[in-house]
Amino acid sequence: MTSLMPKGSAVAALDTLRLIGRSLETAPSRISSGNRAETASDNAAYWSTTGTELEEMVSVVDAMHQYTIDIAAAFGALSSRISLQTDFVADLRDSIDIGVRRLVDTDMTEEATKLKALQAQQQLAIQSLSIANSNSQTILSLFQSSAHEKQGSMPPADRTGSIDQFS
Repeated sequence: MTSLMPKGSAVAALDTLRLIGRSLETAPSRISSGNRAETASDNAAYWSTTGTELEEMVSVVDAMHQYTIDIAAAFGALSSRISLQTDFVADLRDSIDIGVRRLVDTDMTEEATKLKALQAQQQLAIQSLSIANSNSQTILSLFQSSAHEKQGSMPPADRTGSIDQFS
């Protein structure tokens, strides 16, 4: 992955670009006036510029201009790489989010299925218990009705007798 921190050469290139930009601002006034600085001197030799000096100045300005174009192209390429990396990271983040959501959805579906199975088991257990209780109640009522029938066949005075009397 490319680091976003500028390297030493990039910082040096940026400083050079800034210096060239400042030089480009003052170069037209120096070329048009023929002086080497913005302040003029009274020396006539200082004011005179030969054709060779002008050609040298133009070639220096052209070289600075070309260097500026090269640096701008390098920064444009770097900007493009940063943009591509940003898009890649955004796409990667979206893919990870989708994957996490799918995992969570799968876990939730699995847990919901387990919950329904446990609820069904609970309902079956309740029904079994209800059936078991109703059968014991039925058997108990059968025993009670059988006991009442026996008591009904006994003489009325003996109905309050002990259990031993029934055996």
